[in-house]
Amino acid sequence: MGNRGMEELIPLVNQLQDAFSSIGQNANLDLPQIAVVGGQSAGKSSVLENFVGKDFLPRGSGIVTRRPLVLQLINCPTEYAEFLHCKGKKFTDFDEVRQEIEAETDRVTGHNKGISPVPINLRVYSPNVLNLTLVDLPGMTKVPVGDQPADIEHQIRDMLLQFVTKDNCLLLAVSPANSDLANSDALKIAKEVDPQGLRTIGVITKLDLMDEGTDARDILENKLLPLRRGYIGVVNRSQKDIDGKKDITAALQAERKFFLSHPSYRHLADRMGTAYLQKILNQQLTNHIRDTLPGLRSKLQSQLLSIEKEVEEYKNFRPDDPSRKTKALLQMVQQFAVDFEKRIEGSGDQVDTYELSGGAKINRIFHERFPFELVKLESDEKTLRKEISYAIKNIHGIRTGLFTPDMAFETIVKRQIAQIKEPCQKCVDMVISELVNTVRQCTQKDEIMVSGSVCVCVCVCVCLGGGLCPSGDLRLKVELIL
Repeated sequence: MGNRGMEELIPLVNQLQDAFSSIGQNANLDLPQIAVVGGQSAGKSSVLENFVGKDFLPRGSGIVTRRPLVLQLINCPTEYAEFLHCKGKKFTDFDEVRQEIEAETDRVTGHNKGISPVPINLRVYSPNVLNLTLVDLPGMTKVPVGDQPADIEHQIRDMLLQFVTKDNCLLLAVSPANSDLANSDALKIAKEVDPQGLRTIGVITKLDLMDEGTDARDILENKLLPLRRGYIGVVNRSQKDIDGKKDITAALQAERKFFLSHPSYRHLADRMGTAYLQKILNQQLTNHIRDTLPGLRSKLQSQLLSIEKEVEEYKNFRPDDPSRKTKALLQMVQQFAVDFEKRIEGSGDQVDTYELSGGAKINRIFHERFPFELVKLESDEKTLRKEISYAIKNIHGIRTGLFTPDMAFETIVKRQIAQIKEPCQKCVDMVISELVNTVRQCTQKDEIMVSGSVCVCVCVCVCLGGGLCPSGDLRLKVELIL
């Protein structure tokens, strides 16, 4: 593994990770880490549980992992787990760990299988693990289930890209051997963000479930779809084994026996299995941290100097300084604009799982409510044809015309437009109402404490036909008290 100093690198990054998570942001630092990606039921959870030797991750059908799980494994004589959001509480029963993960997930995402990019930080101390940090990401899916939004596939993909596009993030791409690897979700996204295969470590699961007469030898020998860091094969417990509470230690022994006895894999047996995978990940993460440490230190020092300079400015802080109030006002207006845009565009950090709001609700108004109001309009084609005929004849008078006069067209169109005016105004009113709610939510998001009192008036008005909207002029007064 290396000297003692090298062994301390992973715990050092763990401390940085926890520090940034506890203050709710990452200080714009690209911390070295390993992200676990794969499709649903690829075997990601089983691989992580095999590392720990305990059943502790939620299981079930559909999307089970709905928030990133930052799993920090720490070699220690005693065995227990800790959550960053439950400081001071030690979990010795790993069934309680599973329940806490489920409860914490539901607290942020709700019970409707929604997802959130806000991570859960879990530390597991055990004599059976090597120092290792992994980020377990939601499995990629194609079809929404239950109350999931129709774009759940794109939401999960966007969340994965937040992690795997970072240069300091290694990818653990988990793919099942009993499906065509050319269509592997994990390898597909890995190829997209790491086309040279420099950051990707391939893991092939379910080798024991392949059709008789087939094997994954070419893949494990890195001949097919080659990766710089290669592939490692593992054999997880089957669903029957999991339901029957088969001991993970026994499962690891069965895995070792499988590789030693299989004619296609016995020559690779020393480079296969969960134990070897954990050892390789520990080495590669340590080496990766060592390589990225100089750049990380430089960036930290640069940010530290910037913060110290900002702190220095506050030594001579005067609450009544008008420039301070102006700066605070500008910062709040800028933040308000960012928050408002996020709520309308749907890219905010907080996802409402109970009702539609912001841009989603406005989209629904335009694409569902407005068409519904138009459909309710009574339209008799026979009567319309008669009106068109009368209009044309009345405009021609005693003359006989070959062409339809423009005035007849304008007259009929104006009558039709007058009929849809009311539904249009109703649609505008509903959009205005939602914009007002969005503005109110943005102004209530943060309470900024400043010396004195500053008032910000936000005016929302929509003009229809040159006049003010029926809702009138809305002014929201925001008091900033420091």
